[in-house]
Amino acid sequence: MANKIPRVAVREQDPKVRAANFEEVCYGYNAEEAQTEASRCLNCPKPRCVTQCPVHIDIPAFIKEVTEGNFAGAAEVIHRDSSLPSVCGRVCPQENQCEGACVLGIKGEPVAIGKLERFVGDYAIEHNPETVTPAPRNGKRVAVVGSGPAGLACASDLAKLGYEVKIFEALHKVGGVLVYGIPEFRLPKDKIVAKEVEAVRRLGVEIETDVIVGRTLRVDELLDREGYDAVFIGTGAGLPRFMGIEGENLNGVFSANEMLTRTNLMHAYDDTYDTPIRIGKRCVVVGGGNVAMDAVRTAKRLGAEAFIVYRRGEEELPARREEVHHAKQEGIEFRMLSNPVRINGDEKGDVKSITCIRMELGEPDASGRRRPQEIPGSEFDIECDTVIMALGTSPNPLIKSTTEGLETNKRGCLTADEEGRTTREGVFAGGDAVTGAATVILAMGAGRKAAKAIDEYLTKK
Repeated sequence: MANKIPRVAVREQDPKVRAANFEEVCYGYNAEEAQTEASRCLNCPKPRCVTQCPVHIDIPAFIKEVTEGNFAGAAEVIHRDSSLPSVCGRVCPQENQCEGACVLGIKGEPVAIGKLERFVGDYAIEHNPETVTPAPRNGKRVAVVGSGPAGLACASDLAKLGYEVKIFEALHKVGGVLVYGIPEFRLPKDKIVAKEVEAVRRLGVEIETDVIVGRTLRVDELLDREGYDAVFIGTGAGLPRFMGIEGENLNGVFSANEMLTRTNLMHAYDDTYDTPIRIGKRCVVVGGGNVAMDAVRTAKRLGAEAFIVYRRGEEELPARREEVHHAKQEGIEFRMLSNPVRINGDEKGDVKSITCIRMELGEPDASGRRRPQEIPGSEFDIECDTVIMALGTSPNPLIKSTTEGLETNKRGCLTADEEGRTTREGVFAGGDAVTGAATVILAMGAGRKAAKAIDEYLTKK
């Protein structure tokens, strides 16, 4: 029976080799491996995997095409609902979504849906099958602010429906968090991100970079002067958080956002680029999410002895299991149940150590996780010359402050309903700008919902 076939392992770089380079860790499936893994799918009549996918890809249908060797057909199925399969196949937390709902996972290993999606996406990039034909232009125009996953998903769906869509991006490269936030060793920029962005362009989407909406031009100008019928805001959450502890202003303390942007977008890891970055010999990364894993693994590759400091235990780490596993393989040291209380500097104002206190887990908090509590008198120091804060992010307040009638909540996130409608008529929003920092696929799901709501709004209008 199909469900007796063991899950096909994915080939990876040797940990000792990859810890010193920025080449992709996972090699992915070849055609034979993909077909073997796809044959494990039971093709359930009521596929739970589809309902747990934020963009609702017809997973059994594309896997069936892979089983039969029709990889172009599989790409056609996926591209009905996702414009970024190669990206999502690499960075989505499938274990908490589609694969987490797979019935084979109840007593064994679920189908490797993410790795199969990656295979199909990569096949489409290499062979360039034209999988979607947009509807004829309907004469209506939509501006999309931000070229991250939410903006790209929204723009793609609207273009397929016949809208004239233009994306406005603040940075000089397209992709948002895909290009500045996720390291090259997890998500290649030229090989993958740029190619899937180009597929969005082929749908007829225009993209203009170096435009800061709220400064270069405002939302009101897009609607009034520029003549757009609706605006979607997908600007993400790029404002870093700090702890507010003593010593955070010392030289050698900075946010994961800055460190990853310098490395990923500005190629600080490449000696042919003149991008300054300070990592030092011993680097402590504070946090336990995917961004923390990206930062600490990047620091390792840049030559530092790298540590994770996290106030809860390993079971409570919010990062993907795969990323934690890879970090451990690469020699990252984890200091669990520890929380920084002070960063110590030398006479020049440079970091020399970080003082932490040991924690224990008490009763569950509002999130359902056990609340960490300090153990009095348990302070200890970790010698280091760099501290990176990876504690989450919030949206930049620029657009809200320059757009009348656009409301935010107490966390600074734009107020929007489930379909992305904001408090300003004709303005929609989705992704991290609304929810705060989340995942690529959730942002894409929000972008797709907003595209549907924009279509309904403009059709009625």
